[in-house]
Amino acid sequence: MSDIANILNLARSKKAGDVHIVAGSPVLFRIGGELQPVTREVLDSKMAKDLTFSLLTPQQILEFEKDLDIDFMYADTQKRRYRVNVSYNDGEIGAVLRLLASEPMTLDQIRMPDIVRKLAHARKGLVLITGATSEGKTTTMAAMINEINETAKRHIVTIEDPIEYVHANKNSVVRQREVGKDTKSFGRGLRAALRQDPDVIAIGEMRDYDTIKIALTAAETGVLVMSTLHVISIDKIVERLLSYAPDSGDGHIRNLMAESLLGVIHQELMPTIDGGKRVACETLVATDAVRNVLRNKGTFHLRNAITTGQRHGMQTMKASLDKIMEEGVISESTYHRVLENYV
Repeated sequence: MSDIANILNLARSKKAGDVHIVAGSPVLFRIGGELQPVTREVLDSKMAKDLTFSLLTPQQILEFEKDLDIDFMYADTQKRRYRVNVSYNDGEIGAVLRLLASEPMTLDQIRMPDIVRKLAHARKGLVLITGATSEGKTTTMAAMINEINETAKRHIVTIEDPIEYVHANKNSVVRQREVGKDTKSFGRGLRAALRQDPDVIAIGEMRDYDTIKIALTAAETGVLVMSTLHVISIDKIVERLLSYAPDSGDGHIRNLMAESLLGVIHQELMPTIDGGKRVACETLVATDAVRNVLRNKGTFHLRNAITTGQRHGMQTMKASLDKIMEEGVISESTYHRVLENYV
């Protein structure tokens, strides 16, 4: 299978989540959480390079040869979008493509609890969508943006690297900026966004102190800020944010978090019995008790707050998994595999 269009068409038909192109291996699809070979033919160096370079423009090839890796968005002839990473691996060129939906999904489509819609309609504060890599965080944030866009008259500014979901203006105006193309960094893009009369700012990822500090300040002073954050559990969010801060900034970040945080959606993307995917999530709402925990360095108490905070819209991961299991959507082994990280 030497044509990238055929590979991508097959990936769509098989409901693959990712496509792996690597020398010394067949083309691989991630289906139901597992990598599966889809060709008998093993790619040699030239085949892998040719397939990979067919995705790139001449300018992107130059950038790749200079930096040795590159991330970008690719659209096929049917305008279907893919997030692509191209890199060298032991001297060989290869690529990984993440298949994206043609347009943002709705909160109902991804089965988010009602509290997520409520958080999306807040007028100010910080909402974090957390989880490990490839757990659907960007999809959830796009669904929240879509919810605002469809139901409210707001000015939404996004800063992304790269832009994954394209939002057409509906009731809101959505301005999407891509790092490296429309702005030099998340921090610079965020500073500029604050001068653009925003109601909502969505940040693809907070991964440096400058961005975190500006985002928290903006959330405290009248803007709804949404961002993803790579953490393995909700009780690690403050620790992760502080890892970017100088020692002198510890107390400042804690206080800003306590004042600005609205809620956290922590999620895991699971394979379903029918070969699809389903998100399980736990939710934290920033009650007065939660804010005190954040100020007083007692983040290990956050899980207790979630367990006792159902009346505020909080939900444990176990409660989410129990609902999904009752629907007969996931296997018992998947249920226990995910749950063991939360008990």
